[in-house]
Amino acid sequence: MKIDRLTTYRQRVGDRPRVLLRVTTDDGIDGWAEIYNHGPDLAYPAIIEYIAGQIAGIDASRVTFVNQLLHQSARFPQGALGLAAIAAVDHALWDIAAKAAGVPVYQLLGGRVRDRVRVYAGLYSAPDVSELRDRTGGLHATLGVDAFKLSPYRRDLHRSRFGLVARELGNWFADIREAHPDEWEFAFDAHGCLWEPRQAVDLAAALAPNEPMFLEEPIRPEYLPAWGRIRAEMAVPLATGESLYSPNEFLALLTAQGADIIQPDIAVVGGLTQMRKIATLAEAHDVPVAPHNPLGPLATAANVHFAAATWNFSILEYKPDEVSWCHDPYVPVDGHLELRPDRPGWGIEIDEAALAHDDWVHWERRVPVRTDGSTAWM
Repeated sequence: MKIDRLTTYRQRVGDRPRVLLRVTTDDGIDGWAEIYNHGPDLAYPAIIEYIAGQIAGIDASRVTFVNQLLHQSARFPQGALGLAAIAAVDHALWDIAAKAAGVPVYQLLGGRVRDRVRVYAGLYSAPDVSELRDRTGGLHATLGVDAFKLSPYRRDLHRSRFGLVARELGNWFADIREAHPDEWEFAFDAHGCLWEPRQAVDLAAALAPNEPMFLEEPIRPEYLPAWGRIRAEMAVPLATGESLYSPNEFLALLTAQGADIIQPDIAVVGGLTQMRKIATLAEAHDVPVAPHNPLGPLATAANVHFAAATWNFSILEYKPDEVSWCHDPYVPVDGHLELRPDRPGWGIEIDEAALAHDDWVHWERRVPVRTDGSTAWM
């Protein structure tokens, strides 16, 4: 069962581009993964072609060996694009190994510690309460979801007095609570747009009276001591991690006591192999893991198996986008993704006929500009 070839496909998930990866063994077993769209996404096929030459002929069941080999194949620490590519290879190999054994991936991780995986719906906007109630009510009625994540910004953050931004958020969240059942959860993702720690504390203070599930990434990730400071001053759970890449960075964050919840992205940190190391570090610091996952069916499948086998998992981000290339994705039932014990590998099928159509869409981030013409974080 040796690695024979790696094939990439240009597809999309919703309005975002996505490169898919298929790893095929010499005895015909396919493993699948999707690659995080960091941008420039069209670099990925070339990176994967290079990786293919490094791992050709290796036993595909040696997942940890291949992951370590690819980490060590660069003289300097792998960056965003390199780690995303390594994660995709890692996931495809886990898929292959489990298919060869005839079991779900989580069975290779020591078996399940839970029966199903709770999700929250990422909505990523800040609509009026009536519009929001329509969306949350629809998701609850169809999928049973009762936890949601929103943007905290009701006005242009970079062109408004910050006190107005925070005050408006507090009033809006109070209205949200009034319009929804008391048991429902709401989190807020600040997207690392703030640069000043004081503003993060003020944002948390505006949310605190109505008990958010967490406030996510309110400041930039680079200066970890600031995370310890704001967590000490905030009265709401602080979550972060999507912009961190390695177990070392998460250890530094945890040592600084900079998070109540960590949010590593399985497609960013180098794959399931590295994700498990990060979760162990978090468990040793009494911190739960709520994976960042605004991705498609393959990344969601990898997270399901991670969550199934990880005791300190708490809740998974879920983005309800349909794709042409997977007709049996994990879909919430009663707000949870059900395990598929009778299906080997990731437990989903990829429609190879759909992949014959290049469904690529161009997308790039737009850097905001302040009133004085200087750029801001987005």
